[in-house]
Amino acid sequence: MAVTNRDMANAVRALSMDAVEAAKSGHVGLPLGMADAATVLFRKFLKFDPKDPAWPDRDRFVLSAGHGSMLVYSLLHLTGYASVSRDDIRNFRQLGSNTPGHPENFVTPGVETTTGPLGQGIATAVGMAIAERHLNARFGDDLVDHHTWVIAGDGCLMEGVSQEAITLAGHMKLSKLIVLFDDNAVTIDGSTDLSDSTDQCARFEASGWVSRKVDGHDEKEVTAALKWATKQKKPVFLAVKTIIGFGAPKLAGTGKAHGGPYGAEEIEGIRKSLNWPHAPFEVPEAIEKAWAKTGERGAEDHAAWKKCLAASPKKAEFNAAMTGRMPKNLGKAISKHKKAVVEGGASKATRVWSGEALEVITGLVPEMVGGSADLTGSNNTKTSHTAPMTPKSWGGRYVHYGVREHGMAAAMNGMALHGGIIPYSGTFLVFADYSRAAIRLGALMGTQVIHVMTHDSIGLGEDGPTHQPVEQVASLRAMPGMVVFRPADGVETAECWELALARSDGPSTMALTRQNLAPARKVHEEENLSARGAYVLSPAKGKERGVLIATGSEVEIALKAQADLAAEGIGVRVVSMPSMELFGQQDAAYQAETLGKGLPKVAVEAGVRFGWDRWIGPDGGFVGMDSFGASAPYQKLYQHFGITAERVAAVLKERL
Repeated sequence: MAVTNRDMANAVRALSMDAVEAAKSGHVGLPLGMADAATVLFRKFLKFDPKDPAWPDRDRFVLSAGHGSMLVYSLLHLTGYASVSRDDIRNFRQLGSNTPGHPENFVTPGVETTTGPLGQGIATAVGMAIAERHLNARFGDDLVDHHTWVIAGDGCLMEGVSQEAITLAGHMKLSKLIVLFDDNAVTIDGSTDLSDSTDQCARFEASGWVSRKVDGHDEKEVTAALKWATKQKKPVFLAVKTIIGFGAPKLAGTGKAHGGPYGAEEIEGIRKSLNWPHAPFEVPEAIEKAWAKTGERGAEDHAAWKKCLAASPKKAEFNAAMTGRMPKNLGKAISKHKKAVVEGGASKATRVWSGEALEVITGLVPEMVGGSADLTGSNNTKTSHTAPMTPKSWGGRYVHYGVREHGMAAAMNGMALHGGIIPYSGTFLVFADYSRAAIRLGALMGTQVIHVMTHDSIGLGEDGPTHQPVEQVASLRAMPGMVVFRPADGVETAECWELALARSDGPSTMALTRQNLAPARKVHEEENLSARGAYVLSPAKGKERGVLIATGSEVEIALKAQADLAAEGIGVRVVSMPSMELFGQQDAAYQAETLGKGLPKVAVEAGVRFGWDRWIGPDGGFVGMDSFGASAPYQKLYQHFGITAERVAAVLKERL
């Protein structure tokens, strides 16, 4: 007999429930409920090739409800991805397997993005869809023309980031974005009636989407809905009505169906309900072959695309964009800019210097797509090369994200994961707390995303403590995989941008000042001195008796303290440390050479001390903040909180 969609879906269900049962851990409710609809998607609509999970023009499939990870693992395995073997299915959630508890893009080829924190998947998918439209405008339909598909649950739609994401997507008319909502009316606590009464279709339509309700267990309805979705001119929301834990005799449709294991009795009941008399992890040969055929479906499209790429006059440009290859003349251009900065001798805020460096860089790197969370004029992230990106002008390179810090950070992760774009965007540093979940996820995944964070200390002044970051730099430095840059002047700012662009395996944060700073570097150096994280900016005058270490706006204060101490016959060196993380990667010899051996050390930074003891020792001096800020002109704030050259000198002398 012919293998039906239900037969194939039941294979997904069986592998999923067997894996969760073997692990005695996991969430099988979603795979059981969404298997029918997901099978239709993979069988008839999704453009993919298991033999090349990184094919640039593949459709992107995002399981936003990442707790249901066995759904995607079963689908990848059955369609022929080498990354998920039957043994990986058997070893679900075990150390070393390619099937971790939540999908991880850096573990399992075929998984497009790490999901788990609810809402992140759908928000990241918005960035993927933006990237597709932008690159389509740049390279044409022959090279870039694909959809982004999302399976999301109630939890994804309850999380606040989803609202930021869907309103941005609706405003931008991302017609290649299609969300399948697993509309099962259940969360862990029980029925969604306990906590929510939102009409999700009305919500999405109010945000500029089109929607449709569909029976998720009816193959014909799902097929018709997906076919309709691919023809729309707006993003599409499909409320796919399902039964969580489909087939479970006691648990189906209940909150307890969300997670497992269900237990031997309930699993046996599911087998009977599905007419699946096979042993655990066993799939009949006919169904295996039907799934294998589904996996082979995209090979023809992939081959045709390869021919288009080979014949395209934009082949070299496309490959350079997708591999992130930097132009050969970028280093020379940045060096020329640094020289002009030194010769100009101007005092400016590092946010302004950042904008001037970007003017040079964005003219040479067309992959850079900028943006801001409604703070363009403050962040200086827009250049003459980055026209606005809109539904009428997808070739633009600047996204007006609106006041959506969290959605912005997630969308940038999606752009970077899609490939062909190096996203950067701006907000105030204190609002990194709003976008922190997405920033953390980018660090976990190793996405090349550059977060421009201006107004980096009490130096922003009158807006007061709600806007003055004191712990944010330290908290971002504490994040594995993140590199924070806090440059002291225009030269260091340019160098830090060069380093962020060279860093393809993780995100960077540019912490930049609102207030003007005097030049710290007054002699042009071809070498990027910031590349090692810290360096001796100003050697001691006379006999060396101590070390002052500073970052950003406080380098100016350290240099003044050095001069004051020299006038008293006390020689100290000044070390600029634009990146604590990069300095931490240097060998012990360079660290000791830079910081000096056996000398008392004082660090100065207009933030909290956390993280500094590694470099100054527990007995080292620190001049900074141990409280929130206040509202006043910044000069008075520095005096009020004692972040002054006089205080730095006094703290150093206390240790002599």
